Amino acid sequence: MLNASDLRKGLKLQIDGAPYIITDFEFSKPGKGQALYRCKMRNMISGNQLVKTYRSNDKFEKAELEERKMQYLYNQNNEYHFMDTDNYEQLFLTAEQLGDNKNYLIDNMEVEVLFFESLPIDVTLPIFVNLSVTVADPWAKGDTSGNDTKPVTVETGYQLQVPPFVEEGDKIQIDTRTGEYVTRVKE
Repeated sequence: MLNASDLRKGLKLQIDGAPYIITDFEFSKPGKGQALYRCKMRNMISGNQLVKTYRSNDKFEKAELEERKMQYLYNQNNEYHFMDTDNYEQLFLTAEQLGDNKNYLIDNMEVEVLFFESLPIDVTLPIFVNLSVTVADPWAKGDTSGNDTKPVTVETGYQLQVPPFVEEGDKIQIDTRTGEYVTRVKE
């Protein structure tokens, strides 16, 4: 059991039988009375947002979550298929469940899949991924209006801004937390 004083951003709780993650957290101690903990939470299965205020004597149940190393295989329509590297069991997650993570998945990538009561609910990717640029427009040299970036599309279909020297066929490193260009990769 967790106390209200254990609450913090990123903590995973079980509320009414469903796993929630705290996305925002505020602590306030009024002049007299109990401390208040205001939490903004997201349901890890449905994605619904919830805002609740708790008192210092409230208790919580920690979400029973399990992480398993899996390998991304392929996507078909709206389903992204993964294989457990220990027992070769296969499962799929939908594009809605993956969210922005689907922009960085490449075949045979090792990922951590998060399970709640044997139901897959989330994927943890490596922090950096190397993807090939498939579409890159030439950069106009005279354009010095401030930002020296241009849009490109990588092999997964994801579009991002990169420096002008990046060309079609280059491999670039992308930060999966922000979706931003990090560096060009030499092979």
